Amino acid sequence: MPENPVINSLLGFDFGLKRIGVASGQTFTNTASPVAIVDAKDGEPDWLALDKLVREWRPHGLVVGLPLFPDGSPGDMTEPAKRFAKALELRFQLPVFLQNEALSSREADSLMQHQRATGIRNRKVRKGDNDRVAASLILQRWLAQQQNLKSS
Repeated sequence: MPENPVINSLLGFDFGLKRIGVASGQTFTNTASPVAIVDAKDGEPDWLALDKLVREWRPHGLVVGLPLFPDGSPGDMTEPAKRFAKALELRFQLPVFLQNEALSSREADSLMQHQRATGIRNRKVRKGDNDRVAASLILQRWLAQQQNLKSS
């Protein structure tokens, strides 16, 4: 793998033991959008579903949310998320980046509640919607951080 690969498109992941939220993002537009939910059983992802998403979206890189407390200390899910990130890297031979995901699930809940209250979201929130939205927030944070690094 090149030292500094050109990253144009990405998939972002909000790792969980039961579900993994997936989002897509573009460095050109600096935007991320919720894409899918991948089932997991006791932290073991549905690799066939992930294979299909990677083939379909053809990302140049992957971003995995790293569950840390607001003070930056690791939580119970930090190591499982790191193992998932390493497994992605080995399986897909793509660069994998970790992004602090502190409070992303709460932010996703708040965003969806606001969308329902203002009429932007018409349907009820379904199981897993939070994970998809959290994945897009994680990826959006990573994109913003990269943009800030370019600007400085």
